[in-house]
Amino acid sequence: MPTFRRWITLGCTLLAGVVAAQAQTASQWQARQVEAARKSEAIMHDADKHRGLLAQYQVMRYAFAGDKDPAFRLIFGQYVSWYQTFIGDYPDASSSFSIKQLPLPGDHPSPLSDPDYTARPALEAIPELARNYQSVFFNEAHNVPLTRTLTVQLLSKLRAEGFNYFAAETLYQTDTKLASRGYPVKDSGFYTEEPICAEMVRTALKLGFKVIAYEALSNATGNAREAEQARNIYRQVFQKDPSARLVVDAGYAHIQESGIYLGGSSMAEHLHKLTGIDPLTVEQTVLFPHQSAADDYPYYTAVMQKLQPAVPIVFMNKAGKPWALRDGYDVSVFFPPQQFHRERPTWLTLGGLRKRYFVSGQRCNHTFPCLVEARYADEGADAIPADRMALDPVPLDAVTSEKVSNGFIMPVSELYLRPGKYRLTYSDQDAQLLFQQEITVPENGAAASPDDSPATAKTAKDLSRPCVPPVTLPGKFQGRVSDCMTR
Repeated sequence: MPTFRRWITLGCTLLAGVVAAQAQTASQWQARQVEAARKSEAIMHDADKHRGLLAQYQVMRYAFAGDKDPAFRLIFGQYVSWYQTFIGDYPDASSSFSIKQLPLPGDHPSPLSDPDYTARPALEAIPELARNYQSVFFNEAHNVPLTRTLTVQLLSKLRAEGFNYFAAETLYQTDTKLASRGYPVKDSGFYTEEPICAEMVRTALKLGFKVIAYEALSNATGNAREAEQARNIYRQVFQKDPSARLVVDAGYAHIQESGIYLGGSSMAEHLHKLTGIDPLTVEQTVLFPHQSAADDYPYYTAVMQKLQPAVPIVFMNKAGKPWALRDGYDVSVFFPPQQFHRERPTWLTLGGLRKRYFVSGQRCNHTFPCLVEARYADEGADAIPADRMALDPVPLDAVTSEKVSNGFIMPVSELYLRPGKYRLTYSDQDAQLLFQQEITVPENGAAASPDDSPATAKTAKDLSRPCVPPVTLPGKFQGRVSDCMTR
């Protein structure tokens, strides 16, 4: 089945409100979605012919800006948002595609309404809960890497509790050298192109987890795909090692433990049938800050206003039972409001594991947009960077007709990096190197700007030439669209 059909299978129920607004039948709206998804696929394949993420993003954003059809923008907006996360443009990614979090029938009362519940830092409470489980499942919103940050931080604590397998939906089984290499590359997965997702996989490998890929290898959709994913996990983990302790990262409702899902059962439900193992399921895709407060779940606003947490929190009652918003999950995480520094979200510190490192567009050789990437010094040039971002004097999501400036202001910003040594590179949208330098992020104190560092850099030849048109997505797109709209 073509990839776009997977999206339609999952997405149409979310769009009921749009259907009504458009005053058309569900079948008419679905037909428009099918056509929009077919067009989106064609754009992605076109973008994939271009070299480099910036060039690919250019293709995506110009296509998005040039088509005002609501069906197309609704579907293709999520594609654009993934690429915005890949280049480190997290605020625009959240704006390009956002699911309004509405109360659903059966939602549990707010934890604020029960004095028996107390807020606790999720980083402390979840490992305590996990001690009594053989598997822990986390979900994520694929275009909101904020929902990956807690999982990255928890991996070391879960490893200390005895968990020894890590499974990630994004990974491709074709990357057979991931474990020996020790870090993800472009062909390791789809969402691993985003640095926080890559850091999740890299962290698991460094901690000694056995990392597995479990995506369906067939072209199955819906319930059949969920069942195949579960079988893949079972064969690679519990069939070989019945006492294994497993951590899983998956999108949206793939981890729900009960209820009808895509006309059948979720991956987690299928795996429970195969193993009899009851997982701890951690829901992270509802109670987080959206770019528009109107999209926030009502409980979220009340909890933030009353408690003003600085870290992700969960609620526990006096008996030690966690609060969850909905049936099918064991615990729900509230993420604090976002703070920004130089237009980048400060949750990129990963709870203090990473420090800010100042970068300037001076090294871009007057070539914009310019992609800045920091790779660990002991990893190859093919590694997904620890962090990356694009510098441009004009907004990244602006199109040519909007690029009007009365004066040139040198763009500056900051990368977020763990203490250690890195190779810092600046490249143009065709992935041609403009500047390269080795840098060190110290354990304590502020990191020096690369512009203030000794001249140990290599500067590429001047590449002043016209911009190359828009870009495309990786060809290995199996199952990607189907993850995005699963509510």
